[in-house]
Amino acid sequence: MPMSESFKQRLFPVVKQIAEHYGTPFHIYDEAGIRETGENLKKAFAGIEGFREYYAVKALPNKRILQIMKELGFGFDCSSIPELILSRELGGRGEDIMFTSNNTSIEEFRFAEADGGCILNLDDISLIPKVPEFPELICFRYNPGPRRTGNVIIGNPVEAKYGVTHEQVVEAYRQAKERGAKRFGLHTMVASNELDYTYMVETARMVLEIAELVEKELGIRFEFVNIGGGFGIPYKPEQQPLNIAAMAKEITAQFEAFKARHGYAPRMYMESGRFMTGPHGALVTTAINHKDTYRKYVGLDACMSSLMRPALYGSYHHIDVLGKENQPKSEVYDVVGSLCENNDKFAIQRELPPIEEGDLVILHDSGAHGHAMGFQYNGRLRPKELLLREDGSVELIRRAETVEDYFATYNFQPDAFTPAKG
Repeated sequence: MPMSESFKQRLFPVVKQIAEHYGTPFHIYDEAGIRETGENLKKAFAGIEGFREYYAVKALPNKRILQIMKELGFGFDCSSIPELILSRELGGRGEDIMFTSNNTSIEEFRFAEADGGCILNLDDISLIPKVPEFPELICFRYNPGPRRTGNVIIGNPVEAKYGVTHEQVVEAYRQAKERGAKRFGLHTMVASNELDYTYMVETARMVLEIAELVEKELGIRFEFVNIGGGFGIPYKPEQQPLNIAAMAKEITAQFEAFKARHGYAPRMYMESGRFMTGPHGALVTTAINHKDTYRKYVGLDACMSSLMRPALYGSYHHIDVLGKENQPKSEVYDVVGSLCENNDKFAIQRELPPIEEGDLVILHDSGAHGHAMGFQYNGRLRPKELLLREDGSVELIRRAETVEDYFATYNFQPDAFTPAKG
């Protein structure tokens, strides 16, 4: 169940015209699908007062997409200075932004504090004295270690570089209070692309239990808890989607039980990226070469600099050949790009209909961690991004990189330095 049928019905009848107008390759995103997902998320968690999604900017850092998130009432989850700049250019200020960095520099802390500030979510207890101007509102990222299991993408929590340990969490808030913090939040992130909704229910239970622990020890009342992202999408046709309705019902019940015990409940935040935009994007390419050696290869006009998840994680992305969706899958191909790198493959030994040069080959679910994870190895450049708007028109929302972009960092003032001897 990769690309939604509605996205397919909007895109496939016109994608040849789009390709003729813009040229391939390109990522194209479905505005209607993104907005529908956002509205459904808000409805599912409407029973929790103060619920808010903070869109994970790293998933799809495009201004036009972030504008849609802002219109949905969402905040921005950032982890770098450029992501902060993007969010602030779109009007994000103060508590509209959750800054969850790791291995953070003093420069990043200062930038986060400037221009209206943000919610500072600290990744490590050792960073407390390094924050130049400690904010009134502070949050910590909690890592449960052996108390939880991770999954294949995010790894075992014990091995993860993220977060404050269970043994450190009370002390972290104690030190934050000593530095002047008066308002508090709690964050965690323990899974990625998780399709078992009960895992997320347990994550909500875990952060509420930690909130109770810290409140008991320090008298802190948490304004919010953030259960992180990690909501999965079904990349493979046989996979079932995440059961948002069941998850929301059980998590809402936990917040109601917390309120019954304490007389209040914190707001609940989350920071979905993949779930919000992943299924609503596709990488549209053209088949340009065939090679028949020990295997049959189809070469596309894109490579893993446009979509590196298959090479990085061995991930599956569904493939359609335009006009041949219902033909028998009678060929077995490795579908490859042009990098001088053998894992530059979008699919390995994939059963597909016969592909001819000039066919449009569409890779599903590129709407998160697709273009965003691109790079310039081998001088291969990242493609353009398009938006299929709700009215059926198509908008260029990022141009393709050019050779001039590749050489732009050679434009600098000459600077030669000779260190003093001895």
